Amino acid sequence: MSPLIIRGVRPYGEGDPVDVLVRDGVIAAIGEVAEEGEEVDGAGAVLLPGFVDLHTHLREPGREDTETIASGSAAAALGGYTAVFAMANTNPVADNAVVVEHVARRGREVGLVDVHPVGAVTVGLAGEKLAELGTMAKAGVRVFSDDGHCVHDPLLMRRALEYSKALDVVVAQHAEEPRLTVGAQAHEGEQASRLGLQGWPAAAEEAIVARDCLLAKQVGARLHVCHVSTSGTADVLAWAKARGTEVSAEVTPHHLLLTDERLATYDPVNKVNPPLRTAADTEALRRALADGVIDCVATDHAPHAVQDKDCEWSAARPGMLGLQTALSIVVETMVNTGLLDWRGVARVMSERPAAIAGLPDQGRPIEVGEPANLTLVDPGARWVVRGAEFAGVAANTPFEGMELPARVVATVLRGRVTASSGRIPA
Repeated sequence: MSPLIIRGVRPYGEGDPVDVLVRDGVIAAIGEVAEEGEEVDGAGAVLLPGFVDLHTHLREPGREDTETIASGSAAAALGGYTAVFAMANTNPVADNAVVVEHVARRGREVGLVDVHPVGAVTVGLAGEKLAELGTMAKAGVRVFSDDGHCVHDPLLMRRALEYSKALDVVVAQHAEEPRLTVGAQAHEGEQASRLGLQGWPAAAEEAIVARDCLLAKQVGARLHVCHVSTSGTADVLAWAKARGTEVSAEVTPHHLLLTDERLATYDPVNKVNPPLRTAADTEALRRALADGVIDCVATDHAPHAVQDKDCEWSAARPGMLGLQTALSIVVETMVNTGLLDWRGVARVMSERPAAIAGLPDQGRPIEVGEPANLTLVDPGARWVVRGAEFAGVAANTPFEGMELPARVVATVLRGRVTASSGRIPA
């Protein structure tokens, strides 16, 4: 591999522009570089560690009509990601070593991002019997989740946490008490009542998070909470962390920006699980992310076929695209509001998710000798979201037509440019 020289970038948006020399996948020099090689014109771009997404639905195997590992990897690279975690709700379910090894192998073959398969906690995501956690851990799985389904049986969840401690892995919980959300279509509140939609109460999330924090504390295991959506959950997390519980949490870009007022049109593109909440919840989530109560941003990238979204609200499947808009939403909600600077963006989109998942070569400082997994961002860019122009198979973005700030200029994975100027290099 020839040397790569990234010209005129500002690491973490600080100081004067510098050149970054990458040799053999490692940052070799930062400053003024006279060496020749492949060049990327940074033109004053902000240089950040490559982003890590703990929560991506790549749909392969089983629903390649909505996304593939190749198309999802392309979307991730264009969004500035160098590593993604592919959720287990595929067909067949990733509840055994054969399926997770297939996902990991396909990710390596595509080679645009590091694809880490997430293993199911229970067989078939059914919540009745623990899956083969040990064999999947031996196959390299670091995170286990039944995302889309809550591990609602407290005894089963305790057993999963006990195994996870012994295996040194993480259980990521989809926090939803199912008996409180039967038939739920929207956040339980004023909007749902006005629209005649069955409510999804905030307590359904908060109760599971509180229960699981207590279990994790008792067992001494690590717990990760998926897609936090309520102010009450943030309060529970703050309480648990103050007691020394090893709990981490993520928030999605759409829960940082959108509220349940979007549901007034009954457009299923706004249907997601957990649902969009109130403006007060959104504000609380932003503060919790800035304060570190919520550790990181995860996209919950969920592509769907047209027929699964272009239908009546009650029949539509929940989920939104997120990989190619995540950075811009974080800039809009956290940077432009003064809640985070660019080092803060690196923390919530790269460093913390990499640490939670135990990735030694991701989320590393931009320093000589560190792996060259990098993202270049144009902080002054403005662009209009067009789902049909995204790299993935699906187009179900709730941000369609919005003008958003900041855009990824290029993504570098171990010294190789995987995305540049909105395109995947040939």
